[in-house]
Amino acid sequence: MKALVSIIMGSTSDLPVMEKAATLLNDFQIPFEMHALSAHRTPEAVEKFASQAASRGIKVIIAGAGMAAALPGVIAANTPLPVIGVPIAASLSGMDALLAIVQMPPGIPVATVAVNGAMNAAILAVEMLALSDAGLAARLAAYKEGLKDKITKADQALQEVSFPYKVND
Repeated sequence: MKALVSIIMGSTSDLPVMEKAATLLNDFQIPFEMHALSAHRTPEAVEKFASQAASRGIKVIIAGAGMAAALPGVIAANTPLPVIGVPIAASLSGMDALLAIVQMPPGIPVATVAVNGAMNAAILAVEMLALSDAGLAARLAAYKEGLKDKITKADQALQEVSFPYKVND
């Protein structure tokens, strides 16, 4: 089994956020790898990882970073693969990381999800992979249908909640 997705984080302190991506990829039975690489502390390792990822069979990279959040951009600058950035709320409620990741120069795109949005990053990676995998596309469709069912059931339960002035027709 070879990894199709790389989950990269600037520090293992980002793991509580980034493990949500790992959990979702695992649930979809998509092989993935995880690494801690720092754009500032291990720049040579980041460049080597990014430049070799495609030749190793990686199809999508999910990169989480907080504070200066250079990691997703540095990876994107060194690979032809799609990179999905996950801003981590390490300081300033993650706004510094969000702005650092989303403000990439022309020619170096990084798809960016919400602050701490690793699960959505994984879903986006699944959507990309599903473009060329009919079985995965079917599992993704079933997953999204399940999201609809979850809300429908939640609304039904909400109808049972009672307040003296609640009027639901």
